[in-house]
Amino acid sequence: MNLDHIAERRLGVVGAGKLGTTISRAALEVGYDVAISGSGSPERIALIVDELAPGAHVMTSVDVVERADIIVLAVPAHRFRELSRDLFHGKILIDAMNYWEPIDGFNDEFAHAPHGTSALVQEWFSSARVVKAFNQLGYHEIEEMRRPSGDAKRVAVAVAGNDETAVSTVMRLVDELGFDPLPVGSLEDGVALQPEGFAFGVALTASELSGLLWPALKRA
Repeated sequence: MNLDHIAERRLGVVGAGKLGTTISRAALEVGYDVAISGSGSPERIALIVDELAPGAHVMTSVDVVERADIIVLAVPAHRFRELSRDLFHGKILIDAMNYWEPIDGFNDEFAHAPHGTSALVQEWFSSARVVKAFNQLGYHEIEEMRRPSGDAKRVAVAVAGNDETAVSTVMRLVDELGFDPLPVGSLEDGVALQPEGFAFGVALTASELSGLLWPALKRA
């Protein structure tokens, strides 16, 4: 991996919906160089991005991935397999997606994935370094609950993954975006962070979230 891009604080976002633009806006506010893509041509989403994440570079997904080594994947869950399996080769890929039946339609594979939906993402993008993060909170909470480091009311964002270096890198991003990063174990442990997981929708401090997660994970 070319660490120069990380040093330059470059972030890629694939998905220009509410979550993707919210994370883009938060990253821009703390000095990240952000490139974002959506469905269709860049021209199709340029006006939306200019309104919701002014300053982000609107590109194709291929160009977004070329530009940054850390990529947030924020497309509707049923669409991630429309992307080439080797698109994120060697990249740190933050799976911020959640499976929602009203949006994605019923999908038995997603609904009953024994190791969580991020395991399916890792299987598809096998050459990427997948980390699960930003799943437990909604886009409006990511927008409204960011706090500076040391703030007593700072909310924790759980981070799960199998690649220690990738997890550490994502934790740094989480911290810079205004949340306390909390490592919770493997990608499979991240099942607790998605819909119907016991930590989904939970906005707690790091110590509170740790107290909720660790006893349950130890029993799993």
